[in-house]
Amino acid sequence: MSTIIFFNCCSSLTASKLINPRIPTKGSSFLRTHKSFSWWNRHFLPKCTSQKHVQCQLQNGQQKMRSFSLKECAISVALAAGLIIGMPSLDSSPMAYAANPSLPDLSVLISGPPIKDPGALLRYALPIDNKAIREVQKPLEDITESLKVAGVRGLDSVERNVKQASRSLKQGKSLIISGLAESKKDHGVELLDKLEIGMEELQQIVEDRNRDAVAPKQKELLKYVGDVEEDMVDSFPYEVPEEYRSMPLLKGRAAVDMKVKVKDNPNLEECVFHIVLDGYNAPVTAGNFVDLVQRHFYDSMEIQRADGFVVQTGDPEGPAEGFIDPSTEKTRTIPLEIMVDGEKAPFYGSTLEELGLYKAQTKLPFNAFGTMAMARDEFENNSASSQVFWLLKESELTPSNANILDGRYAVFGYVTENEDFLADLKVGDVIESIQVVSGLENLVNPSYKIAG
Repeated sequence: MSTIIFFNCCSSLTASKLINPRIPTKGSSFLRTHKSFSWWNRHFLPKCTSQKHVQCQLQNGQQKMRSFSLKECAISVALAAGLIIGMPSLDSSPMAYAANPSLPDLSVLISGPPIKDPGALLRYALPIDNKAIREVQKPLEDITESLKVAGVRGLDSVERNVKQASRSLKQGKSLIISGLAESKKDHGVELLDKLEIGMEELQQIVEDRNRDAVAPKQKELLKYVGDVEEDMVDSFPYEVPEEYRSMPLLKGRAAVDMKVKVKDNPNLEECVFHIVLDGYNAPVTAGNFVDLVQRHFYDSMEIQRADGFVVQTGDPEGPAEGFIDPSTEKTRTIPLEIMVDGEKAPFYGSTLEELGLYKAQTKLPFNAFGTMAMARDEFENNSASSQVFWLLKESELTPSNANILDGRYAVFGYVTENEDFLADLKVGDVIESIQVVSGLENLVNPSYKIAG
């Protein structure tokens, strides 16, 4: 069970989110432009000033049941152009290009609002099936939307959310308790008692019309809900394929704090980003990262790409594009690892497109600002090593569940605190340290403990 630690950044300004539709790549050069995309780049993309090679991404905008604005028409043109000429992908090789992506299913494009909150994504990604706790969770999450309504009407909506959550907890408490793992039942019951008291306190906050106190209390209650849900997971739910079983594996969740020293920015000197890593859905990918963190691989490493679309690092000095394991003197690579809704274990070594799973939804989608994933060679699915990136998501350019990222690159965590400040990072800013703050006991086969 992860313990969340909150930090504040040394900044007085909110980070801006200036997003360009460019795709992260891995390798000695990070951004590259394919000749066949020169027309597209001239007309739709600002020039790249990075020293690395440019890759461009054309994404499908969500369809809306109303007349097109000029912006929507541009997105439609982008989609049409992508279907004709193809589009590059998140890759790690200077010589890699993407295949033509498949068109997302129409039902995906016109579906309801996607979940964008990283905390909610992590809660729904847990390997549990307990409707009663989800019926408590949903109205508490809906408070965020209620608070977007100004004045008294917003608080009235919050009050309805709280009453619904409280009613669901009372009616479903016995079912929730029955879903707790036997070894964690006492802790789970204690959390439920705190949740019950907390909802009574939130109800009083709403009655007192103390609008500013609603969001902090909501966050506290959702933390209890998430911890209860984690207490429903008794053990790691599946076997990792034999060929990967001896690698560092994260069998559960862990959390890290990444401290970044920011240069030449009077508004932001340093920031600590809290990141939750999900080993339930990406045990090999997350385990590899935690193992590298324990080796202090990323400490003192610079941010190597920050172009408004992604922030990326992990390319070590020298000719190697990944981590050289001192025990083998070879680059350690990991397989592409994608967990899909309805599956009991991840798919390894193939994209969902290659598997023909065009309508499948990933358990860890590129929905949130600060989604963390691995860079890799375009035509080598199992080539990821140490290079990681964080997506600076813009919904209209990277529509949730309808883009070429999901199912092609391995997501293994989300920045859950200070993610907005990722947009302030620049090439040359320094990662002072990354430290595991919880969940290290879930790492098995840790290679960092092996001498050499």
